[in-house]
Amino acid sequence: MDPTAEINLETVKSRTVKGIVALTQQYFGVYIITIIAYFFLGKFLNPVLFGIFGVVSAIINFLVYFSDIGLAASLIQKKEKITQEDLKTTFTVQQILVITLILIVVAGTSFIRHFYNLDQSSVYLLYALCFSFFMSSLKSIPSVILERHLRFEVVAISAIIETLVYNLVLVFLAWKGFGITSFTISVIARGIIGVTVLYLFQPWKPTLQISRSSLKKLLVFGIPYQINTFIAVLKDDGLTIILGKVIGLGPLGILSWAQGWIQMPLRVVLDNVTRVTFPAFSRMQDNMKELKENVTRSIFFIAFLVFPAVVGIVILAPIVFQSISKFSQWLPAVIPLAFLAVNVIFAAVTTQLTNLLNAIGKIKITSGLMVMWTVLTWLLVPYLGLKYGVNGASAGYAIVGASSIIAIFIVKKYVDFSLTESTFKPLAASFIMGAVLLVLRNFLPVNLYSVFVLTVIGMVAYFASIFVFVGMSIIDDIRKVSGIILHKNENINK
Repeated sequence: MDPTAEINLETVKSRTVKGIVALTQQYFGVYIITIIAYFFLGKFLNPVLFGIFGVVSAIINFLVYFSDIGLAASLIQKKEKITQEDLKTTFTVQQILVITLILIVVAGTSFIRHFYNLDQSSVYLLYALCFSFFMSSLKSIPSVILERHLRFEVVAISAIIETLVYNLVLVFLAWKGFGITSFTISVIARGIIGVTVLYLFQPWKPTLQISRSSLKKLLVFGIPYQINTFIAVLKDDGLTIILGKVIGLGPLGILSWAQGWIQMPLRVVLDNVTRVTFPAFSRMQDNMKELKENVTRSIFFIAFLVFPAVVGIVILAPIVFQSISKFSQWLPAVIPLAFLAVNVIFAAVTTQLTNLLNAIGKIKITSGLMVMWTVLTWLLVPYLGLKYGVNGASAGYAIVGASSIIAIFIVKKYVDFSLTESTFKPLAASFIMGAVLLVLRNFLPVNLYSVFVLTVIGMVAYFASIFVFVGMSIIDDIRKVSGIILHKNENINK
């Protein structure tokens, strides 16, 4: 693929649908792999080890957002044709920043170790994540090229291979009793495999070169975008670093475990949709009718898949935790799951809306929203966590999530998408499904067979409810999606 080639609007629309469906289909495999991995890790590892991994990962994730000052996003969002100078400049600046940040981590190892009272194996995990950080930076330009051309089916295959390798190595080593070292080795394996696979799919010759004119243009969008990204990481990973001290590594492990489960549908669906729709919305920003329709449809797609999964996890989790040997250690995560579910439901909608604001150039509005959420998070979560422990911290996240109503009303001033069609209908169907499961749960024994029965009944209840609310239009959407995917005349190299 020519890195500097451009595509027209019809191809954008076609590949947007193909990209979303392809990513969701293929990332469903990631979802299954991750669920299986979490099941075994819950048996082989304890909350403290999850807490250590959560804190150390948060430290690296915090640094990742300083690694390209928004240049990669600028390449994707840029209206004009990108040039080789753009690609080379972005790559060079990113490598300078990444290596500098890794050196900072190495220099600060002693402080980090004593602050959290980490052992030597945890320090090795920190270094492994630094290595993974560097390997991820090498993937940035091939990823940008693929994303700008909306070739997300290729990106999905690469991610599935990474995830499969990571989880297989992690679970095997945890089973063998390697403890925190299981994460260390699996992170290194993931980094090496990820770079190798992506460069096989999208070759690009790394070149060190900085063009001042190119850098100046890219920074116009890149710096505001990166400020928003930094605020987001300060809100999430920055707070995780602090919570490790406020509530302790054990309770943080409980919170991380709950977040891992409840956010799984969000990560599988939302991350894929926003990744596709950001470049797509960027190319539709001059066509408000197309933009309005596609925003409504994309949010409905997210809500249609995420809402019932979140409700189902909250209702079925207590049965799962009580039915599986050694899972009783995770019973304290049941209440945090319920609180965090509120945050996830709001995030399923508002994340796509901030993605839309970025795509149409309203980056300052996104900044204001991110500042609001960050301030609320840093005020509420540590305070409630210090006062009420892990349940209080999770309640803080729920309150912050509810504040997202403000973002919905702001975005509707710019793009008048349908909140009823996109959100209320799948939410109502999910609540009906939840009510059915809550009633039936009281009449079934506590075992995994009951989980299977309730899952099947829940799916039937949800699809029956959504059909009542949406009608035949959902069937029509499925047919349209199938038609685009199977269209024989689509030239994927267009």
